[in-house]
Amino acid sequence: MLRVVQCLLAGVLVLLPAQALASPAEDASAVIDRWAAAFNANDADAVVKLYAPDGLLHGTSSPTLNAGASAISEYFKVLPESGNKVTIGDRHMVVLGDAAAMGVGFYEFKSAQGAARPARFTFVVVKRGADWLIAHHHSSTLPAARP
Repeated sequence: MLRVVQCLLAGVLVLLPAQALASPAEDASAVIDRWAAAFNANDADAVVKLYAPDGLLHGTSSPTLNAGASAISEYFKVLPESGNKVTIGDRHMVVLGDAAAMGVGFYEFKSAQGAARPARFTFVVVKRGADWLIAHHHSSTLPAARP
């Protein structure tokens, strides 16, 4: 009987999706990777869909807080056909709970003309239902090193 239970348990584990076994840090990190991929594809709609409907964005190129899907969509309206790219550098993930994690790190934006702009980021990613979404994103240009 024990052997049957062990076989059934092993079968269930094999059939579970890999994502179901991921940690909040891995799930949140995957959202950041999807954000970068959508940004690099210059797909503003795909970028905006990664944010929670009540998400907040302090963008690198805006002095205002973009609150909610409409404002975030407005912020990214220049992305399509821009040729802009982003490369994620160092990243540190912090688990805030079973349904929340924070990613902090560095990235570099590159314009279609080749101008590079190093920046830093903070993403707070939360699980809403079955989806992991960006609840808060702060991005700012990297200041010069201290003397």
